[in-house]
Amino acid sequence: MLQKAEAIVIRTTDYGESNKILTLYTREFGKIGVMARGSKRPKSRLASLSQLFTYGTFLFQKNSGLGLLNQGEIINSFRVIRNDLFHTAYAAYIVELLDKLTDDQERNPYLFELLCQTLTFINEEMDAEILTRIFEIKMLRVAGISPQLDCCARCSAQDGEFVFSIKEAGFLCHRCRHIDSHSLSISTSTAKLLRLFYHFDLQRLGNISVKEETRAQLKKVINTYYDEYSGLRLKSKRFLDQLDNMSL
Repeated sequence: MLQKAEAIVIRTTDYGESNKILTLYTREFGKIGVMARGSKRPKSRLASLSQLFTYGTFLFQKNSGLGLLNQGEIINSFRVIRNDLFHTAYAAYIVELLDKLTDDQERNPYLFELLCQTLTFINEEMDAEILTRIFEIKMLRVAGISPQLDCCARCSAQDGEFVFSIKEAGFLCHRCRHIDSHSLSISTSTAKLLRLFYHFDLQRLGNISVKEETRAQLKKVINTYYDEYSGLRLKSKRFLDQLDNMSL
């Protein structure tokens, strides 16, 4: 049966001399796999449609297992992302993170919109680092490992200064911080941004201006939290960290 879906290519795998297996994140069906036969041939009508990050409408034969891609139409190839190494690295990490944290054929239109909007903003050359931090924080809910960011994880206080506790999975206020000697010190700005990024609608994002100290704290908190609770070890993340270290 032929199916039509709006989708973004989040992974490609070579199959044989001329074929690719595409992992698509679709608005209609969630994550699915399709075979793009002959797509590695330069003159194939599926060649451009089968590139990583491509956003388009896809017509495919849906089977119980791997589908078969028939044709499609590109909505956005995200050319700016493709032509910049740093943009490519951030985008590759984002799609791999989504791939690892989602199951096949679990429909989630919100997550599709989040992915599409994040890639669109990176392609428009908005702050890729901060967009990645926002995406990481929002994916914590998808992974089922959300931290407590609305109040103190121990006493529920909403006032005062906070630290971030990996052990307690969230904020600790100044009255409770003593229970975790390894808590991470964060500024008031970092605490506000962690909470804001978790809750707000990405489409409402305006101009981004974040101090270097705050960026460093956001990265440390999120990286440490993922390392402790997700168990993920992503190749794209290692490459992105290498690029960041080179740019220092």
